[in-house]
Amino acid sequence: MAKADATAIAGGMPGIDLMGAAGRAVAEAVLERHLPRPTLVLCGPGNNGGDGFVAARHLHAAGWPVRVALLGERAALRDDAAWASQGWKEPVEALSLSLLDGHPLVVDALFGAGLGRPIDGIAGKLIDRMNAEGLHVIAVDVPSGLHGDSGEVMGRAPIAECTVTFFRAKPGHYSLEGLRRCGVLKVADIGIDGSVLKVISPQLWLNAPGLWQEHFRHEDLGAHKYTRGHLTVLGGALATGAARLAALAGRRAGAGLVTIATPNSAMAVYQAAEPGNLIAGIEDGGDFAHLLADERRNAILVGPGSGLNERTRGAVAAALATGRAVILDADAITVFAENPASLFEMIRGPVLMTPHEGEFRRLFPDLSAVPGKVELVRRAARQSGATILLKGPDTVVAAPDGRAIINVHAPATLATAGSGDVLAGIAGGLVAQGLSPLAAGAAGAWLHGDCAFRFERPGLIAEDLIDRIPDALAAVSRGRLSRQKDH
Repeated sequence: MAKADATAIAGGMPGIDLMGAAGRAVAEAVLERHLPRPTLVLCGPGNNGGDGFVAARHLHAAGWPVRVALLGERAALRDDAAWASQGWKEPVEALSLSLLDGHPLVVDALFGAGLGRPIDGIAGKLIDRMNAEGLHVIAVDVPSGLHGDSGEVMGRAPIAECTVTFFRAKPGHYSLEGLRRCGVLKVADIGIDGSVLKVISPQLWLNAPGLWQEHFRHEDLGAHKYTRGHLTVLGGALATGAARLAALAGRRAGAGLVTIATPNSAMAVYQAAEPGNLIAGIEDGGDFAHLLADERRNAILVGPGSGLNERTRGAVAAALATGRAVILDADAITVFAENPASLFEMIRGPVLMTPHEGEFRRLFPDLSAVPGKVELVRRAARQSGATILLKGPDTVVAAPDGRAIINVHAPATLATAGSGDVLAGIAGGLVAQGLSPLAAGAAGAWLHGDCAFRFERPGLIAEDLIDRIPDALAAVSRGRLSRQKDH
């Protein structure tokens, strides 16, 4: 965003115009959400505080009872922030806890997205009291203390009901802490032309169908099951439900065929289950390699319920040796926890790993100090040579080349056993149809969340997700057709 500002200013847009538009957007957000009431604008010493001064001026002009308090001295303000403060003709108070007496509406313009140190002192005490008393807070750019890039909380940050940011959202807005603290996110147009994106060359996107729906398979009257791809899933002897969920999700996602490769001892269990799943007896990695000799098996999923054993390890090696698309989940990740490098050395084709946080930490223990989930997943992808999908309310999918996608299209109800198996199966079904690991990971995460949203009542279990995959896919297809018609 700093580069966007600088590019816009270099192109002839005065900085004070950007600040004026930003402050006006904040005031408009306040006016949209509240009737006139006592309002406290907390301004910091930088441009975020300048936005606050402009917002205060607009609210005062609208007849609102507004107080402005500043961290630091007014005479110390510089450049655009100094200009903004000059437009405020009313008193400017020093920060104190007594400002919060009477529970005013608070406009938080203390610190912006680039804060580099934890908040302490009187600003920290004010934030702590705002949170403790549940005050209504409108945040400028980010809730003060939320790092715009990493999404980490720098000591403390207020819980806002609405956050007004400018030009584009920041990664921190869609981090777990951002989702907890930003409230309703409003992205305001402040006059920066979209052409500056060519200079910035962004490599991070918010997940939505527009990113990947054009890669979906188009219906063809001449298609048959093999043209839609053949997903092979390694099943285990004990947790048989995991592979079954993944296989069903893969079929619902569009794979033409799905085979579950099972130990002979569990074959009867799988054969007695869903009749559309193909079943093959596999005892070890050699058997799996023999099964994969059929090149029509173009997508391979290893991990859901497969077990922490040599069979799983051998199957991963056999799958990766094909150079075809491979999805590694759950046990296929954890089985290499003691020697992750041995797994990374085998990666030579398109690979998608779908760990949860515990599995991720076991595979990438050396990355524990990396700040921010996006950068963490990017480094893991670069280190491993695989596309990594790190699950969570702020799922991040990153490719080895640095492109990354944040998915927040997911409700808390997805925290249920088997949910991850369904996600792996959806991604496997999409990869079988030709999507890249990055596109399949992003599409799978979005569809997975969409299925959960469609349940619309308590009690969601993994099986419910599978039943809703067709509706989620149909919604994406309708959107694609609408776009094609519009253009």
